[in-house]
Amino acid sequence: MITEGLKNKIEITVTQHDTAKALGSGELEVLATPRMVALMEECAYKSLSSYLENGSGTVGTLIEVKHLSATPVGMRVWAESVVTKVDGRCVSFEIKAYDECGLIGEAIHQRFIVFNEKFVQKTYSKLK
Repeated sequence: MITEGLKNKIEITVTQHDTAKALGSGELEVLATPRMVALMEECAYKSLSSYLENGSGTVGTLIEVKHLSATPVGMRVWAESVVTKVDGRCVSFEIKAYDECGLIGEAIHQRFIVFNEKFVQKTYSKLK
């Protein structure tokens, strides 16, 4: 059962592929904001994975992010998520991202539990 207080942590080392320059979100070779956001979302969704029914998953529906400090290539970065509210199939999180020097980002995030097959069918029905 998914409950408030459920925590997770994941970590990467920043590579050239994670930079603003590589991802097209800027010209500098520092951790890109979109990469930090992806790490935050990955941390959140992975915290729920073992609690879901077979055939279910989650999709992000809201994220409010502050990128507070730049991180150079080669430095470790990690995200820590905590479930703050469970309202039916909607799960809310607070997420913080850190590098080896301290806090680099904060987010409020919501994920919605879906039935994967039904969700994909509905999404791809847009092509008809």
